[in-house]
Amino acid sequence: MHMETIAVKTQQELDRCLAIRNEVFVVEQQVPPEEEVDEFDVSPEACHHALLLDEDNPIGTGRWRFYSDDKTVKMQRIALLKESRGKGLGKELLLAMEKQATQEGAEFAILDAQCHAETFYCKLGYITLSTEPFYDAGILHVRMRKQLVSQE
Repeated sequence: MHMETIAVKTQQELDRCLAIRNEVFVVEQQVPPEEEVDEFDVSPEACHHALLLDEDNPIGTGRWRFYSDDKTVKMQRIALLKESRGKGLGKELLLAMEKQATQEGAEFAILDAQCHAETFYCKLGYITLSTEPFYDAGILHVRMRKQLVSQE
């Protein structure tokens, strides 16, 4: 088993990310397709997309972008195919995304975590900022933040 998280550079790689997200968010979680895909998905250049590969099989994805300033990134659309969950791969994917972001100068990451995943993100150093959960795409979320450490 050879796992690798790549920075998406081609439309074909982005299409693989969108297929994973469709399976997880639209099919499994019933998120309306028009809410799942947005302007940051129009091309590989629109956002920093990451694709987790097992050999050459796409099994996970996420994206990040600079958010409120040039030191803070927002991690978004983090998804693993059902058969790949519970194996530590979500952690591997997120840490790879954080590493990409720190290489671009990011010092902080924020994300809106689905409430069922809050504990997962806490274990990776994220701190919950929300005082109350909020709905996004019909699913309860909390806003979380982490100070990133340069991984050079």
